[in-house]
Amino acid sequence: MTPNVAEIPEVAGCGCGTRTEEGRKAVAVDPDIKDRNLKRLRRIEGQVRGLQKMVEEDRYCPDILTQISSVQEALRSVGRELMRNHLKHCATQAIRSGDGEAAEATYDELIEMIYRHSR
Repeated sequence: MTPNVAEIPEVAGCGCGTRTEEGRKAVAVDPDIKDRNLKRLRRIEGQVRGLQKMVEEDRYCPDILTQISSVQEALRSVGRELMRNHLKHCATQAIRSGDGEAAEATYDELIEMIYRHSR
């Protein structure tokens, strides 16, 4: 049997589905995954600045395109981690809640998210 989100000590819970001034929040986020994603995003930010410099310096187009592919794959990697977290915590809680309307909305959200992410 899968443990309840509240029973997992290393995961910080935070009230998914409730709206705050900042918007919706995730049910739970593994601090290690969050840290890895933030590091990846900072690295991606540096790569994008490097791309801007390459364009400014009229660098060889195939070299720029190679770096663009690298940035895109790095972003996909962050997206996969976020999708996994969403499925593991937020979607699972909404589906298991017993609220048929919430479950249906979650299914629709998942289909749309997977479609957008797979393009």
